[in-house]
Amino acid sequence: MDTLAALAASQTSTQVVIDQLVAFGHEALKYVPVGIAGVIVWALWLYRVVLSARAKPIVNGFRTTTSVVVPSYHEDPDILLRCLESWRSQNPDEIIIVLDVADTEAYQRIVAVGDPTVKPILFHHVGKRSALGQGIRLARYDVVVLVDSDTSWEPGLLENVQMPFVDTTVGGVGTQQNVYQRNSSIWRIIADWLVNLRYFNYVPAMGAAGAVPCLSGRTAAYRRSAVLPVLDNLENEFFLGRRCVAGDDGRLTWLVLASGFKTVHQESAKALSMFPATGKAFFKQRIRWSRNSYRTYLTAIAKGWIWRVPFVTKITVLQIILTPVTMGITMWYLLFSRLELSVIGAGFTLAWLLAGRAVRGFSNLRRHPLDLFVLPILAVVVIVIALPIKVFSFITMNKQGWLTRHADQMGGDGQTAATLDGPGARPAAQTVLTPTPAPAFAATAAPAVGAPTMAASTVAAPAMAAAAVAAPTTEAAAASLTPEPAAATTSGTQRASQPATSLQAGEVAAA
Repeated sequence: MDTLAALAASQTSTQVVIDQLVAFGHEALKYVPVGIAGVIVWALWLYRVVLSARAKPIVNGFRTTTSVVVPSYHEDPDILLRCLESWRSQNPDEIIIVLDVADTEAYQRIVAVGDPTVKPILFHHVGKRSALGQGIRLARYDVVVLVDSDTSWEPGLLENVQMPFVDTTVGGVGTQQNVYQRNSSIWRIIADWLVNLRYFNYVPAMGAAGAVPCLSGRTAAYRRSAVLPVLDNLENEFFLGRRCVAGDDGRLTWLVLASGFKTVHQESAKALSMFPATGKAFFKQRIRWSRNSYRTYLTAIAKGWIWRVPFVTKITVLQIILTPVTMGITMWYLLFSRLELSVIGAGFTLAWLLAGRAVRGFSNLRRHPLDLFVLPILAVVVIVIALPIKVFSFITMNKQGWLTRHADQMGGDGQTAATLDGPGARPAAQTVLTPTPAPAFAATAAPAVGAPTMAASTVAAPAMAAAAVAAPTTEAAAASLTPEPAAATTSGTQRASQPATSLQAGEVAAA
């Protein structure tokens, strides 16, 4: 009898525990925002993650000739020379570095390297696009690799980035990118986390489909024959009546896609790039990128280009555009529908935010487990980027400027050698540039085959107002420039070029 009583009491106790767990579960479910919008967003995320996981690097024995083109505007010479060594070590056929006329220290140090394949050019920069156009026209070889002046290559990049071009329909190849010295700043850790999400969870899926919507300008390779016909459209892009300054990489990617070529991703081609070490520069960079995305993707929609790319690229572009909407719905749901002014309510809300961000960040956390301690900061940063930054960028998308590069300053904001750890660092502060006489030796480069012939000459005037290599300009084009004091403006050159034959008549020319 005592045994039966004890068993009954045990069952009752067990039932009480189960009832308490069920009640707790129902209470917890109130704070989990699984609405329709959330289901759609998570489903699309999972769809891209699965496709990205299935994508594999392209491996073959294809090799061709390569021209490396580097636009460099007041880059820290220490960083530029460090990156140059990584490019030279992979033996491209030529390296064309298009320096601004004020960058004489970098010019002299590059010439002192004594490598005949490295061709520094002093050029009157009127924006990164003008320098890119100059370098691409001077390039002589089949594949043009565009590289930012603060981006170094990991071993094997040049070899691996050529492999996808075995397919003659491939016009552009993107690379796998990360932050140089990621642990030197909390902002670089966050930037590298976000970069990993892009290059492990999103880009491979679109690359496998043949339509990466933006081949990052930090390092991207293009078939020269695909780029030359649309080069004028890159240099002379206007958005709502204003000449575009930034956003060259997205613009060039879409011009190549619109020409009928594929743009793919090569995970085995790895690059490391400088990122801001300060919060102010980090958010300024995000504003610039967001403005670029809105202009580029809205143009792609207006021109009808977006409807010709695969589904995975369509939904990714549309989701990027609608980021403030989806994040706004999520935050509204949390704050006004599920959040109660109680410890348990606040606890579940915070847990949901962190858990969701951890799940999405798995591709980074498995490589950097200690980043888990940064998770709360990252969650806040993502919300700030998705709401106030994106909304502000949308409203001001046609405000042109680079924001993190300045005419009177060496290096980008928070991106000089002084911000690095170890031997690469130097204590000098960012330098205010003053024109000095250029060296009395010539900076020459052979004209590109089939491209307009350029005159190459020595820059010797102290003011250096003229370019070492300059193309014809028009007064009307020069007058149309509206630069901001803190950034270079885009190209004032007006060169006639024919749209690619696969384009609809007048499509890119009017873009």
